[in-house]
Amino acid sequence: MTTQALMELDHQYVLQTYGRNPIAIDHGSNATLVSPEGKEYIDFAAGIGVLSVGTCNPVWQAAVKAQVDKLAHVSNLYYTEPYVRLAEKLCTRSGMAAAFFGNSGAEGNEGIIKLARKYSLDKYGPGRDTVITLNRSFHGRTITTLAATGQDVFHQYFFPFTEGFRQADPDLASVKAAAGDDVAAVLVELIQGEGGVNPLDQAFVQQLAALCAERDWLLLVDEVQTGIGRTGTMFAFQQFGIQPDACSFAKGVAGGLPMGGFLVNEKCRNVLTPGTHASTFGGNPIAAAGGIAVQEILSDDMLRQVQEKGQYIRRRLQEMAIPCLGNVVGMGLMLGVEVREGWTNRELCARLNEAGLLALTAGAKLRFLPPLTITEEEIDKGLDILQKTLS
Repeated sequence: MTTQALMELDHQYVLQTYGRNPIAIDHGSNATLVSPEGKEYIDFAAGIGVLSVGTCNPVWQAAVKAQVDKLAHVSNLYYTEPYVRLAEKLCTRSGMAAAFFGNSGAEGNEGIIKLARKYSLDKYGPGRDTVITLNRSFHGRTITTLAATGQDVFHQYFFPFTEGFRQADPDLASVKAAAGDDVAAVLVELIQGEGGVNPLDQAFVQQLAALCAERDWLLLVDEVQTGIGRTGTMFAFQQFGIQPDACSFAKGVAGGLPMGGFLVNEKCRNVLTPGTHASTFGGNPIAAAGGIAVQEILSDDMLRQVQEKGQYIRRRLQEMAIPCLGNVVGMGLMLGVEVREGWTNRELCARLNEAGLLALTAGAKLRFLPPLTITEEEIDKGLDILQKTLS
């Protein structure tokens, strides 16, 4: 089916909730995607960070195909091997104690919000249920995670939002000013993704962790975009010198299959008990098999390569000195490029997409989230397109 035919069917039968580019993808390999007409694209978007090990990774393919031949789904009333093995790998590599599996990042964040409120209710009784989040944060598209999101642009149309959230700036004085006797937890992204690829200051993060421990607030870290190797360690918090009480994950965890969830520390292991939280498809065997393959591919050596690839992209962008682009921020292969006055990130992103480089926007920046397995050759092809298009 041609791109034009796909677009016509989409407009006829699909809710128009996305600002889709006039591009269709038919197949691909690693960070190279191909349209129905045969046009190649270098993928610096990875399905918004989902394709952690690229498109059609052979190790991932083999694991998923083998599981398809065995078992697609049973309910969580029974045990299956894949989710148990994946939980073991995630806990071992993160230093956390236990995992819960769901389907999306919003679901993971809803889970840790529920965890925090139940922890506080069990220990202190009613009235201590507020969660502090940060301005420019983004935590999901459900009514509750929109309420937690610290961007006014998302706070419209769907009133009333869930109560119990308060925003602060990313500094300790602002968090303390927003606090009160009703606080149960603080929820942060260590690099604010949708807000503009804004890394938090490490000193602030460590001070915040100490404040949470002092006041017995749960420290919740949203690792939906930063987790599963994206920043060059399995989770971003491992580069900030903290250990959260709980962290959410999603996007790249299953290498392209729908999966999300959260991890908790030992203190929170027994907070959620039978009947207090569940997910019908959570820990699905096929998605979990994909997740195990992702863990095998993302070895410690591969994570070091993620950091090296990110540094290489930053260095090449700086050497290009393209007039419409400014500083590069971020960690690993989660990079934001400032757009200078006179241009908009949407305009530049559209030009790159049309030229054959799939890119993203975030805040006022261009955003690059390529597969963690992207090769140097693919990086160079993508950056050559960028230089030719934007110079």
